[in-house]
Amino acid sequence: MSHETKALYWIPVSNDVVKCELCPHECVIQPNHFGRCHTRQNRDGQLIATNYGRVCSYAYDPIEKKPLLHYQSGSTIFSIGTFGCNLTCDFCQNHELVHFEGEIAPISDRVLLNLAQDQGSIGIAYTYNEPTVWFEYVLHMCKEAKAIGLKNILVTNGFINEEPMMELLPYIDAMNIDLKAMTSSYYQNICGGDLDPVLRTIERCARHTHVEITTLLIDGLNTSKDELEALCQWLSYINPEIPLHLNRYFPNYKMTLPKTRLETLTQARDIAGKYLKHVHVGNAFI
Repeated sequence: MSHETKALYWIPVSNDVVKCELCPHECVIQPNHFGRCHTRQNRDGQLIATNYGRVCSYAYDPIEKKPLLHYQSGSTIFSIGTFGCNLTCDFCQNHELVHFEGEIAPISDRVLLNLAQDQGSIGIAYTYNEPTVWFEYVLHMCKEAKAIGLKNILVTNGFINEEPMMELLPYIDAMNIDLKAMTSSYYQNICGGDLDPVLRTIERCARHTHVEITTLLIDGLNTSKDELEALCQWLSYINPEIPLHLNRYFPNYKMTLPKTRLETLTQARDIAGKYLKHVHVGNAFI
């Protein structure tokens, strides 16, 4: 399997400069440079997906680990990921994989599909890094998996433009989407992104497939009563049946703030329960 292919969703600008239109960053990329995701490179006026077919990590996981608690409960899912991300979260739990630069032995489509049917697996989860920046390969493998009756699970930050998301969505059976906070300032300052595109992704996807939401709670950053009320109320407007996972933060990568207080998780769970029917606390027992 090739480690590169011509990327989708980009346009030429001028003098071999290109503009990527995969995600809301819409990077304008000079020749021989990469976009912010560090996976899409301008080579002589052509945008190349340099991570195509590069599977950096794979494992068999309980589907609940994605987390998905209301879809095919008790199932095993074959999970794969590559390098790269289009956000720069200070607390990234997979930063070593996201910034991976080592050699990667190729794995053929046939081998991956066979693995995805082994050990009771119901299909493939695209996870660990951000699958948006692996778009071409994820789309290809989703089609291959769907053709033989396998399920496709997407674990994503939701920071993707509408057209590519809608192209991929018919092949996706379930998603877990991060809703990291309910303020643009949090997304801009902590994650290097923006809130509105994520909200639009959640709205679109919830109309077409099974969606669960994860919010990592960090004391003092996204845990005020007003913000939690706004987040849960907004989700309830879409569908109060959408499961919400409120996860406990632990110091990681660049962020050294103390782990989330148990009282914060309890308060958040109680607030969410006023609006949503399925609320789960993760990374803690309360």
